[in-house]
Amino acid sequence: MPRTELFPAIEPYQRGLMRVDEVHTLYWEQCGNPDGVPILFLHGGPGAGASPTHRRFFDAAHYRIVLFDQRGAGRSIPLGETRRNTTALLISDIEALRRDLGIERWYLFGGSWGSTLALAYAQTHPEHCRGLILRGVFLMRRWEIDWFLYRMGLFFPEAWAAFSGFIPAPERQDLLEAYWRRLNGADPAQRLAAARSWSVYEGACSSLLPNHDLIAAAAEDSHALGLARIECHYFRNNLFAPEDLLLDRLDRIRRIPAAIIHGRYDVICPIATADELHRRWPEAGYQIVPDAGHSAMEPGTRAALVAATERFKTDRT
Repeated sequence: MPRTELFPAIEPYQRGLMRVDEVHTLYWEQCGNPDGVPILFLHGGPGAGASPTHRRFFDAAHYRIVLFDQRGAGRSIPLGETRRNTTALLISDIEALRRDLGIERWYLFGGSWGSTLALAYAQTHPEHCRGLILRGVFLMRRWEIDWFLYRMGLFFPEAWAAFSGFIPAPERQDLLEAYWRRLNGADPAQRLAAARSWSVYEGACSSLLPNHDLIAAAAEDSHALGLARIECHYFRNNLFAPEDLLLDRLDRIRRIPAAIIHGRYDVICPIATADELHRRWPEAGYQIVPDAGHSAMEPGTRAALVAATERFKTDRT
């Protein structure tokens, strides 16, 4: 039977910091088999950072597992920094890391914003991509951002009431700008309060069934600051032009093996986006998890992701 549970916990065999410019220094680590097949984990958010649990989607005997925290996220410094933080620069960072590690071609594994970045990188550097595993697909289009800001309340009205209620009524017609002002204001206490409100809102809407551990983790200071500041920054400043760019450039990666995995009841990133991606890219595998929302850690999604990394072990591209 195919494996459906996460692999045992492992520790990195190598970790480091990579200075990418005068502002940002990025944390990275390698786990598993140093002589194995390279696979890069791309975290979501943007701004969420990678965690030890993320190492466990992969067979450590087979894969050379690479994780890093993107600009402003996790263990990269400075935390929550929005200066010099764009999709194009993140793509350049991935390339710099690939070259520094001496990797010619690797798999990309990304969920939510990680799926966005995986697609953008693969379309820019298809020659370095062996395959893609994409979960909770997000394409950074205006309607997807507006859905997050205003429409998730159709399914999570209590969470949205708290999220929107953090902002005074006269400013609620533009929640993105209202949060931006507070997340980048001079008052550290207000910045943290706004970050917690944003992050807890996302955490509360991320799973099909209530997950109090997920919500508690979303409220932690470092996670909230990195996620909210970077996510708000990208929603405000880093839309693709044209906004269907990632769909329009699919011919660049059409022949690269790919698996698309999406929870049927994903409210953060509605399944319509994954469905559209698959219709434009029928060569990619597509699996709908019938009993899951957005989180990678829900049982059905977790099992599907592990099964995908196991299937890719037989790929000879």
